[in-house]
Amino acid sequence: MTGPPLQGEPVDRAQVVHELYLAHAADLVVQVYGLTGDYAGAQDVVHEAFARALTAPSNFDELDNPRAWLSVVALNLSRSAARRRHVYVRLVRTGRLAPPMPAPGMSPDRVAVVAALQRISRRLREAVVLHYLVDLPVDEVASVLGVTASAVRSRLQRGRQELAELLRDWSPATPTGRSEIHEAKDLPQVEEFRRA
Repeated sequence: MTGPPLQGEPVDRAQVVHELYLAHAADLVVQVYGLTGDYAGAQDVVHEAFARALTAPSNFDELDNPRAWLSVVALNLSRSAARRRHVYVRLVRTGRLAPPMPAPGMSPDRVAVVAALQRISRRLREAVVLHYLVDLPVDEVASVLGVTASAVRSRLQRGRQELAELLRDWSPATPTGRSEIHEAKDLPQVEEFRRA
């Protein structure tokens, strides 16, 4: 970013949002993708968050941390998308809609981690995604989620444990997709998500 404008100088909102987009859009897509398991939907949510930044009230230009604001907006939009997805899944289960096609170019490890993330509670998933996939520090995750830092640390620990259990026997070499992951520290692909 070019830095804050001088006192009295008008702020070019479009330029500020463009610079924020270049700096943070990829991380926000990772965040939402980790929460929803839907890459195209994650891109849509992030684009909507940036569109809202363009039309946000004038105090957006005065925010100390516009990236955190965008993260909260993306989180709230992903929650709404999750509610809509729940309805969609029910329609697929009843046979009224065809199931979605997997995203192209997804490694089996990435698919397994995203699938496992969908099986843990939303509260744990949000903390894990924001901290491990988006690389937000615990204090910022706490701010985004509106909880204490100790609550975030507790959610991260429980999330790691649940993911380790879900991924314990996962391996792309076996027909069931189970491997040799035995501890939370052995969870694969956290860094791979960042390269998406």
